Amino acid sequence: MIDKGRRGLFKALNPLSETNKDEIFIRPPYNSDISLFYSECPKCEEKFCIASCDEEIIKVDQNGIVYLDFSKRGCTFCEECAKVCPKDVLSLEKGDEKIEAVADINVISCMAWHKSICYSCKDVCIDDAIIFSGLFNPEVDINKCTGCGFCYGICPTNAIIIKSTNESEA
Repeated sequence: MIDKGRRGLFKALNPLSETNKDEIFIRPPYNSDISLFYSECPKCEEKFCIASCDEEIIKVDQNGIVYLDFSKRGCTFCEECAKVCPKDVLSLEKGDEKIEAVADINVISCMAWHKSICYSCKDVCIDDAIIFSGLFNPEVDINKCTGCGFCYGICPTNAIIIKSTNESEA
């Protein structure tokens, strides 16, 4: 499939554009114990969490464990996945409304760091976690970043990197 439009052109012209999109496994929010993903998700045949996600970002890996795919959208923290989880892997009572991840910017791939005006990541960041020095040089304020992932898929040069903050997932 060929990307269309300016974003597709920038991605096609950037030789580093696919180097940052290695397979990452960021787990959904509303979890208090990461080990539950490994012990309970593979046993769950229903995977109601996948169908409940309006953003369609909850996927399942080859081991039957759910993860978030930010390639097209991010998490709105709507709580629906936690409401339908039959195994309490995701739970509104037990888990936190946070994703164990933060965004980072690869300055080599970032258009703004190369003096091209681009606010793609900042425009979609509802938490104002992406700070620009003047028109250029964006940086992520990790104290504000919720790890929602909206900036990841929108970046025309794939300069956004999502890093797990959970030591057992990193």
